[in-house]
Amino acid sequence: MRSIWNGSISFGLVTIPVKTYSATDRTSSVSFVRIHEKDGAQIQYRKICELDGEEVPNEEVGKGYQAPGDDTIVPITDDDLSRLPMPTAKTLSILSFTDPDEIDPLQMDKAYYLGPNGAAATKPYALLREALEDHRKVAIGKVAMRGRESLAMLRAHDGALVMHTLLWPDQIRPVTGVAPDDVELRENELTLAETLMDSLGELDPAELHDDYREAVEELVAAKLEGEPVAPAASGTSGAQVIDLTAALEKSVRAARGGGEADAEAESASVTPIRGRKTAKRGEAERGAAKKSGTAAKKSSEKTAPDAAKKAPAKKAAAAPKAAGGRAKGTSTARKTASAGTSQKSTASKSTTSKSATKNATAKKTAAKQTAAKKTGKRSSA
Repeated sequence: MRSIWNGSISFGLVTIPVKTYSATDRTSSVSFVRIHEKDGAQIQYRKICELDGEEVPNEEVGKGYQAPGDDTIVPITDDDLSRLPMPTAKTLSILSFTDPDEIDPLQMDKAYYLGPNGAAATKPYALLREALEDHRKVAIGKVAMRGRESLAMLRAHDGALVMHTLLWPDQIRPVTGVAPDDVELRENELTLAETLMDSLGELDPAELHDDYREAVEELVAAKLEGEPVAPAASGTSGAQVIDLTAALEKSVRAARGGGEADAEAESASVTPIRGRKTAKRGEAERGAAKKSGTAAKKSSEKTAPDAAKKAPAKKAAAAPKAAGGRAKGTSTARKTASAGTSQKSTASKSTTSKSATKNATAKKTAAKQTAAKKTGKRSSA
């Protein structure tokens, strides 16, 4: 990594020489060049003098200051700027330490890595870094870079010191006329919104990437190979009147892993960012599975007796619905019933005759025994 600026950090009476490196890379973003549509040649930008109309070489280009609302341009040279009283030239002068929450993100401008410049700067560099980490503070100061002075914030990050240049407070525009006033929100809407926030899970920065850049690269590759360009999918307008509560409920279900089909049908459904981890999805699914299992068990226990009671009635009611089934079913049932009745009557008659025969035999035997006894008594006498 190439250093772009050398300076120092002024921390009380301690001076820490540092090297500055760009912390961001904007070259990976999509950028286009201007071409002549007629022949496809790239259009060049030339510096043309307004007075003589001639092209000006880079070594003859200087600086000038034009006051707002004034057409007069005052030439400014590098020597003029070097004579200005600028104590922060090539030095980040720390003014105070504050909590990170006190810095408005709107003031964040550019980010730079700061590394120690030389062996002597290693120990004070590490001391300031550890102090910022342990105290959970950020340093606020002023620095002059590339001919201008700006606010700067210094913080510890991943074992290094990071400097963020900040915009001045008067460079932040007021929010007047932007936000709506007097909007009534219901309690259940706030609850659903907070539930959706908790259900979306954690964000993995390593899996985030520029989808638009990939689409442009695929488009360029298709054009180079002479392949037809696929038409873009037609999107629906977002300015639709929706039921906010229903949209929030479906969004929560989609974030938890269920109801994706229902959520996709609504224009206000949430589209998860690629790389987003639904950390709470597993817990929600296990809880939903337990609840559904318990509900199914209770439902089966509750409906089983009713189903058993209703089954004969359904079968009996289903028989007459068949074409011609009513007469046949009724006659067959009557014949079967009469056959059963005749069998029962025959069996009862058979049982009655057998019992009568037994009674008659028993009476005859008893009479013979009585006659024998009487005959025995007479002979003994």
